[in-house]
Amino acid sequence: MKHFAAAMLAGVALSLSLATAAVAKDKTIAVSWKTFQEERWKTDEAAIKAVVEAAGDKYISTDAQGSAQKQAADIEGLISQKVDVILIVAFDSDAILPSIKAITDAGLKAIAYDVQFEDPNALYITFDNIGVGRLMAKEILKAKPEGNYAFIKGDKGDPNATFLFQGITEVLKDAIDGGKIKNVCETFTDGWKPDNAQKNMEQCLTANDNKVDAVVSENDGMASGVVAALDAQGLAGTVPVSGQDGDKAALNRVALGTQTVSIWKDSRVLGKAAGEAAVSLRRRRRRIASRRGQVQQGQERRRDELDPAHPGSDHQGHARSCDRRRLDQQGRGLRGRQGRHCEGLRLIRLPEIRS
Repeated sequence: MKHFAAAMLAGVALSLSLATAAVAKDKTIAVSWKTFQEERWKTDEAAIKAVVEAAGDKYISTDAQGSAQKQAADIEGLISQKVDVILIVAFDSDAILPSIKAITDAGLKAIAYDVQFEDPNALYITFDNIGVGRLMAKEILKAKPEGNYAFIKGDKGDPNATFLFQGITEVLKDAIDGGKIKNVCETFTDGWKPDNAQKNMEQCLTANDNKVDAVVSENDGMASGVVAALDAQGLAGTVPVSGQDGDKAALNRVALGTQTVSIWKDSRVLGKAAGEAAVSLRRRRRRIASRRGQVQQGQERRRDELDPAHPGSDHQGHARSCDRRRLDQQGRGLRGRQGRHCEGLRLIRLPEIRS
């Protein structure tokens, strides 16, 4: 039974004010990809880049090539280039945290793109991955309502692997609890890599004497490895296999009958939303920096005016007779050392500016 489920599940939550502002030149928005080898990221990048460049900003990117260490080095390099905003597709959501702190400490903005990491200063933009998991499970359940199920999950360091599995188990729970479905194999896959998925599937088949009736694979790349393992045992096309991303190779497998379903998420929608968020954050950051500069200049001018030693001070003679150390924050109770009220002197308490 062949199915192709299309899901435009762009559950994007943006708590941003997309206020307009004058676009300045040479403002840079960067993306740190965990790996650019997967087909879907090229679609995301095209959408992000189009929005960024349309706003007059510069787009740059790095490819961590499936390495947490390289991603950390990539981000360090982006910080040194003084980019304005960094979108991060984290390879490992825990290992990335020191890099996120470095971004914040440098006064830059970070966006968690598609892969969540825990940081209160970062915006998180993704699809409804739990919903994607539900769709995959529903299609596999239609194809094989009972039997031995194998679950090939994504990378352990990626929260999306857990989100997807949450949706999968929601759909299959009753059948599992009722004994219709048996979980004979459940494994994480390092880096979501097809060759690692193939090894996991080979081990699963060996451990169960090839008695696997359905495979829930959490994405299309891993599904290719699963199908390769099944094909080596003459089982490709007889065992339902799931996936997601709508990769061209996966669609071909669906047409051939070796993959049952691929959930398509419109990455153009997600990329566009992320690009717009990045541009908005960049503009907001620049406005705040500009305001801070104006405030600092205002404070310096005011200090000059209040400084009795400053030749241009309007209060030069008057200020000498006042004990300015006794000014309270509201500018009340201003009494000079000689008992005279210090008219005209006020401590200016400027509102705190939060980034």
